[in-house]
Amino acid sequence: MTLVVIAVLILALTIVLVTSSKPPPNIVFILADDLGWNDVGFHGSAQIPTPNLDALAYSGIILNRYYVTPICTPSRAALMTGRYPIHTGMQHAVLYGMEPRGLPLEEKLLPEYLRELGYKNHIVGKWHLGHYTRRYTPLERGFDSHVGFWTGHHHMFDHSAVETETWGLDMRRGYDVAYDLHGKYTTHVIRDEAVARIGNHSVGDPLFLYVAHAAVHSANPYDFLPAPDVTVAGLEHVEPYPRRKFAAMLSELDESVGAIVEALKVKGMLDNTIIVFSSDNGGPAEGFNSNAASNWPLRGVKNTLWEGGVRAAGFIWSPLIAESRRVSQQMIHISDWLPTLLDAAGYNVETLPKTLDGINVWKSLLNGNSTERREILHNIDDIWGSAALTVNNWKVLKGTNYKGQWDNWYGPPGDRDPEAYNITAVQHCPTGKALSEMNLLPTEAAIRNLRLNATVHCSKEVRATCNPLEQPCLYDVLQDPCELDNLAERFPAILDSMLKKLDAYNATAVPPGNLALDTRGDPRFWGYTWHNFGDDLEHCDGGEEECNTQSL
Repeated sequence: MTLVVIAVLILALTIVLVTSSKPPPNIVFILADDLGWNDVGFHGSAQIPTPNLDALAYSGIILNRYYVTPICTPSRAALMTGRYPIHTGMQHAVLYGMEPRGLPLEEKLLPEYLRELGYKNHIVGKWHLGHYTRRYTPLERGFDSHVGFWTGHHHMFDHSAVETETWGLDMRRGYDVAYDLHGKYTTHVIRDEAVARIGNHSVGDPLFLYVAHAAVHSANPYDFLPAPDVTVAGLEHVEPYPRRKFAAMLSELDESVGAIVEALKVKGMLDNTIIVFSSDNGGPAEGFNSNAASNWPLRGVKNTLWEGGVRAAGFIWSPLIAESRRVSQQMIHISDWLPTLLDAAGYNVETLPKTLDGINVWKSLLNGNSTERREILHNIDDIWGSAALTVNNWKVLKGTNYKGQWDNWYGPPGDRDPEAYNITAVQHCPTGKALSEMNLLPTEAAIRNLRLNATVHCSKEVRATCNPLEQPCLYDVLQDPCELDNLAERFPAILDSMLKKLDAYNATAVPPGNLALDTRGDPRFWGYTWHNFGDDLEHCDGGEEECNTQSL
């Protein structure tokens, strides 16, 4: 064989490899804040219309055994690090605006890994993983841009956050305070910025877009559930009134999802995109946190370890997944997204740190097989004295929060009549239309079947009570997802084994990183904004009084 022939063969092989290799997928991760299990249509309630979310869920994989942590900051930490909060010191409560800490700087975050693969990384919306100094904020942790806020919540129109009897503006464009966005509804800001990032994106580069909503978290004491009046007026059938305002907030979030899907379609990116949707914790129901979510028929609320606090509404959608349009019973935890999405992006996951708690489930999602995950640590909080663990179908709870005041079952159930569900809205919303054009939206009959399979039904009566403040509780959550029948006395050997596993996990925990509030971070010292005050204090040469009174 001559050198010329060999050269031609090498060139031909190179061309085949280049043309046949698919570019890394775009990743859009949409995180709702405080969304309840029963707040979305695809889980059985027809009360609040969520057609765009539902269309994606039905044409993707509805994750019916998907878990997060019981509260905001720990879930976001687990998502970004692939580690349980007990291993990063983020396991207790949330991060407050005047706390001089953040997600530990030695942790490598998801966007930092993706950057190694050439991804352009953007976050729109809520961060809540620290802003004491710039080193803790998104632009120093792998993201190329951020429009949104740093603290745990804010008012959706004036963008101020009331926290620990202090008040300050919290809306940023990068490091700068975004005064120009005052009065613009936060969900609209997030929508428009996400659409702009997609529209301005160079399709030669893979995109990671983290869409972290403020909705449906409650806001400030003067207006807990802010929503546009016209949206509220269009939901007159929803009662009581706080639930109607909650529904309006969720409706706006759903509309924003449709706008993102439409933008991806127009840009020609939709056929090579992975969309993940998740809540950060269970819903705050019936007045908890002055909110009106619903986890029905699951037990408990946000910041409890019952299923209603940790079992989240979530799905994954992508044309890359052949085994889609199904309801999955695969066990998945929010910490799994880091290795899973990295595998999907082409990262060599064998090189990931062995300290990760997240499990790569990408291949299981592709083929529909069971994941390697067999157990989920829901949390261990030795300050509040609560812990919970699931192993296969068994779940143990030890202790609880709020002295058990939020350990019941909370509605509203919503209209669960299948005939009340508006499938036409799913088919004709922007997302439904886009998916229909791609021949991905299921038929009406298939949608009804998927929705039925994704709806949890439970007995209305408690069969064996348990007070976790007095003794550990044991449930078979596969057969009894509503945690009605305590099996601790009937299966003492299983209970003992589960408690020993909890102890083993606790032996690996690092102390909670919570710190006392530093009053020098009070927004009134920084132009009434929530500020990265640690940077200024480090460079302040004057006395404490001078440092405290300087402002932006």
